[in-house]
Amino acid sequence: MVKYIEDFITAPTPKGATSNRPRSYEDAVYNKLKDKFPLIIFSCVQLASKLSLHSHMIDNNTAVHFLHSVSCTVSKQTLLESELMVLKGLKFRLNVLNPLTYVEILLEVLGHNEPSVPMKHLYHYCHHVLQFISLERTAIYETLLMTTTERVSPSREQREQFVPVTEDCMLLGVGVIAVAAFILRKWEQVK
Repeated sequence: MVKYIEDFITAPTPKGATSNRPRSYEDAVYNKLKDKFPLIIFSCVQLASKLSLHSHMIDNNTAVHFLHSVSCTVSKQTLLESELMVLKGLKFRLNVLNPLTYVEILLEVLGHNEPSVPMKHLYHYCHHVLQFISLERTAIYETLLMTTTERVSPSREQREQFVPVTEDCMLLGVGVIAVAAFILRKWEQVK
């Protein structure tokens, strides 16, 4: 995105076009981007929807219709060019793995292999568990480290050896599903 903005700002004004001198560099950036910004943001949302496993992809017809409804007149070609610009800005690196991705993939496999599992409820609980873990990440991993090392103050070496555990998204995904399944089972017993 930064590369796009740099190229966009340094591009010369076409011959015959009038150029009002902006008061500052920020004004120049704003003036050049204000018309394209909604399209760029929407292209990011559209790419995210294409990567998502549990939502319906936003197709180009829907996208163009939505953009027209918010007074942003674009064609399908312009929309595709905007997506391509965003992809180039990301250097086509979209597969940033995170715990939610692992949870969703594992739930899809679980749902395929065991159709009797109430996937909607389990998915719902997984989201809440993952949000909680994200908020309390440091405390959870500190407690886990102290439990596994059986020490209140683990050594530096033990902390370094524990780093792969904190970065293992698959392990976290499995743990999230296990906790969510436990909560779901307990909740069904209460009903």
